[in-house]
Amino acid sequence: MVYVALLRGINVGGNAKVEMAKLKTLFESLGCKDVSTYINSGNVIFRDSRKPVALIEIIEKAIKDTFGFDVRVIIRVKDEINKLCKVIPLSWTNDDKQKTDVMLLWNEINDIEIIDKISINPEIENVLYFDGALVWNIDRKNVTKGGGVKIIKTDLYKHMTVRNINTIRKLNDLMNKTIV
Repeated sequence: MVYVALLRGINVGGNAKVEMAKLKTLFESLGCKDVSTYINSGNVIFRDSRKPVALIEIIEKAIKDTFGFDVRVIIRVKDEINKLCKVIPLSWTNDDKQKTDVMLLWNEINDIEIIDKISINPEIENVLYFDGALVWNIDRKNVTKGGGVKIIKTDLYKHMTVRNINTIRKLNDLMNKTIV
């Protein structure tokens, strides 16, 4: 299987610093194959035959043992990221005009009813739920008026990791190029 591991909260604001080269080496030492990282925010693409639940436990423990702090990890299969990219409108971008974030959800909040738990202003923002993810799109000029930025102040935020749409699309491309 081709996977992407998404680490929550590393290399943000100078906290939980992890060098990507060391992270790649760590994954290889755990038996993962064809390991590559993408940007400094903790995105690791790899091949492995083990199930995601087992891998998460192994990876989180190894990160704690190696780097000395707890990091939560979400793992997604290539097909899940591919399907996610297909349901997000191509017109939703992350550039100087728009902001589009993909909030990858841990199981404890992975439910369509999450939309009812956040404030959304449908006049200025678009929100899409897809199994395992919440996608938020808004014009840059309205970002501070939308509900997406307010999620950071809720308990829900502790149970997700966020990547912009450009990163998700690039991860999808890289995963599709990984040898199966």
